Amino acid sequence: MPGNFTNRVKTVRCLNATAVGTTTLNGSIIDTAGYEGVRFIAAFGAITDGTPNLQVQQGQQANLSDAADLAGTDVAMADTDDNKLGIVEIYRPRERYLRCNIVRGGATGSVVDGMIAELYGPAAMSVAADTSVGAQEIHASPAEGTP
Repeated sequence: MPGNFTNRVKTVRCLNATAVGTTTLNGSIIDTAGYEGVRFIAAFGAITDGTPNLQVQQGQQANLSDAADLAGTDVAMADTDDNKLGIVEIYRPRERYLRCNIVRGGATGSVVDGMIAELYGPAAMSVAADTSVGAQEIHASPAEGTP
């Protein structure tokens, strides 16, 4: 398998930035077929009050009409976690499709800067870029100079 990280991980943008609020945000449905696991990384801005949580669901249907919450995946951020990341990882999910949701609460809630999913442990030797990736490059031992 290639030695660099990019060829071993499929990165997917699964939630766009969202202004302060209290509504629950559903991430995109991630198809884990051909991967050992997925790590969701949510970026938060100001958490004005309440404690946003990351919660993962799984299902067998591609549209997650059969979505069920995964036990123990309620990752709670603190109201002092402004501009920090929340991370939850699912290794060897029992069902094919996963989604990470951000449950926001409080009177005014929190700002979400976005969320990505990193699928890892591919069955194939090299991973193609997801359509949510605009550009990517791999540099091996680059020389100093103009970028």
